[in-house]
Amino acid sequence: MMLNSTSSTSSYFVLEAYLHVGTLRYLLFMLTAVIYMFILISNTSLIVVICMNRSLHEPMYVFLCSLFVNELYGSTGLFPLLLLQILSDVHTVSRPLCFLQIFCLYTYANVEFCNLAVMSYDRYLAICCPLQYNTRMTVNKAVTFIIVLWVYSSVKCLVTLSLNIRLPLCGNVLDSLYCNNYLIVKLACSDTTVNNIYGLFGVLITVLVPLLPILFSYTKILQVCFSGSKQTRQKAVSTCTPHLVSLLNFSFGCLFEIMQSRFDMSNLPKVLRLILSLYFSVLQFLLNPVMFRMQMSKLRNACVELFNVAVMSYDRYLAVCCPLHC
Repeated sequence: MMLNSTSSTSSYFVLEAYLHVGTLRYLLFMLTAVIYMFILISNTSLIVVICMNRSLHEPMYVFLCSLFVNELYGSTGLFPLLLLQILSDVHTVSRPLCFLQIFCLYTYANVEFCNLAVMSYDRYLAICCPLQYNTRMTVNKAVTFIIVLWVYSSVKCLVTLSLNIRLPLCGNVLDSLYCNNYLIVKLACSDTTVNNIYGLFGVLITVLVPLLPILFSYTKILQVCFSGSKQTRQKAVSTCTPHLVSLLNFSFGCLFEIMQSRFDMSNLPKVLRLILSLYFSVLQFLLNPVMFRMQMSKLRNACVELFNVAVMSYDRYLAVCCPLHC
């Protein structure tokens, strides 16, 4: 293990949060690999269903498609390196790869929050302005929203990285399971005032930009629910529940990660900190495809229909190509 006084020219970082678990690491590797495969298969299958089913070519499902793409993007930024580190005896990661992971994870977080904010505005229009919905929210507008939020998130994270890459570092030890932007800034030998100011500004922008449309949308939705009919309330609950669950889970996860990196949480047991960190990091990747598929009947029925078509196609393949084995 390298000491924290490593020269600033070090070309790698040491991830110090990993515990030595002996042969148990192979079981952890298998469990993590299974989770990653489930995330890939579930999100990819839902993207395919939305793209192939014309009845799902609506703004709400376009936003969902973007959300599922982001889950694939974020999980790919986390899991491959996590799997390598679980099997490795020396938990190091090269400097370029570390900054690449930071870019992927921070872009993912920004896109996720902005995507959920746009989805809340879409639900506001659908519930509070149903007669104007088709004119105020079209597929083309939904695609424009998605392009803007992906570009905005990427540019914001590129600015953060450009400020941090130039910093000379007096150490290379990160008390984390994966690369963390603020932990790298804390290793800097030079003045980090600009980085800290932009970091706080970035956190405020990351929170406030999505939070304002979310609060506005759900305030209006609640007003309609309290003054509307039972049918209106049922529609609001059925369409907003998965979105709210996803939003709350992601918000708590981000809050915990910010607190863990910026405040001293050494009073908590290290194992508990690792479990909570992984729980909040991994759960969002698993939650969205399961939650939205189970709660949204139109998407669920499309998945069942596509599965039935796939089974029938395989049955026809066996009957035509392998008649002796049927």
